[in-house]
Amino acid sequence: MKRVVVTGMGVISSIGTNLTEFWESLKSGTSGIDWISTFDVSEYGAKVAGQVKNFDPTKYMDRKDAKRNARFVQMAIASASEAYDDSGLGNSRINSERAGVIYGVGLGGMDVIEDQHSVLMNKGPSRISPFLIPMTIANMAPGLLAIRFNFRGTNFTLSTACASATNAIGEATRLIRAGILDIAMTGGSEATVTPLALAGFSNMNALSRGTPKTASRPFDRDRDGFVMAEGSATLIIEEYEHAMKRGAMIYGEVVGYGSTDDAFHITSPEESGDGAYRAMKMALEEAGVDPSEVDYINAHGTSTPLNDLMETRAIKRLFGNRQDLNISSTKSMAGHALGAAGAIEAVATLLSMKNSFIPPTINYSSPDPECDLNYTPNFGVEKELHFVQKNSFGFGGHNASLLFKKL
Repeated sequence: MKRVVVTGMGVISSIGTNLTEFWESLKSGTSGIDWISTFDVSEYGAKVAGQVKNFDPTKYMDRKDAKRNARFVQMAIASASEAYDDSGLGNSRINSERAGVIYGVGLGGMDVIEDQHSVLMNKGPSRISPFLIPMTIANMAPGLLAIRFNFRGTNFTLSTACASATNAIGEATRLIRAGILDIAMTGGSEATVTPLALAGFSNMNALSRGTPKTASRPFDRDRDGFVMAEGSATLIIEEYEHAMKRGAMIYGEVVGYGSTDDAFHITSPEESGDGAYRAMKMALEEAGVDPSEVDYINAHGTSTPLNDLMETRAIKRLFGNRQDLNISSTKSMAGHALGAAGAIEAVATLLSMKNSFIPPTINYSSPDPECDLNYTPNFGVEKELHFVQKNSFGFGGHNASLLFKKL
């Protein structure tokens, strides 16, 4: 079976709009969560989010193209541009027909839909933008990335709610292993901090009603919901020999991928964590790695009462009550970027392995007796990492898990 390695990464998030800023925030435990500033939230139950600040799409495209693209596409192009440059592909000759884009998007152009609906109601159908449809459909992110970077191979969008980007990375890995692609641009993007999306998540009691400083508190006894965020992350993955021939820098190897479904409920995770357990176990078995060899898990860790308990149970079932196994939720700092979360957190996981440092779970002050593992509370720790795992779970019962190995 062909080996797959990560050779480039890029990120746009609430805690940094490039790899350096992002990593410095993770190391220092800096939160990007703040009061929502782009619209009036006085009548909403939830009022905080992880918004991307000072993002200028014209750094990556001209003003006309920026106006014709939804925010989730703008951010996908931004993170992909950094990943492409980071990978050194611009200096390499590649077969564009064996380079593909597999991308995760949860909701797509919600901002455009809301804006254009207002135009329809107030000004009539003749004033609707002719770019409405291409601006809103989720597949436009990988479609435009293919156009920009001339990746002419397999191209599709995965939408499995909050597992979208993790599934995208896993499925892209399978295409390379199968010999269909040499290179894949993969990851996810999401920009749904909008009035309608906030109202929907808030009214289903999924979001924290807290203040910015402590709203996202994964695994803490007083957690009360997740904090919605926006952002994008892109990874360049490629076949190992292909990467070696062009002298690429390697962040790590993708050695395992698991994907399952709870088949239980539209939004609530199955309480025992069986689906999550099976996804993690599948990733380890594919890699031929024993649970005792895993050094760190970047958890889904949403800060919701049900998810954190379920994930803890799943981890304990597979790994036992290991206190030497570090777990952390970087959502405590960056918030939950929905369809993009898995990619943003995969970048965090790979940077952790590269730098031998585990970011903390911040805002952890009141231990939950039922969540009793080592969540790396409040302060990061230096640790040599050989195998690291990334979990993502989504509405609809979707579970995805990736296992990375240090080379």
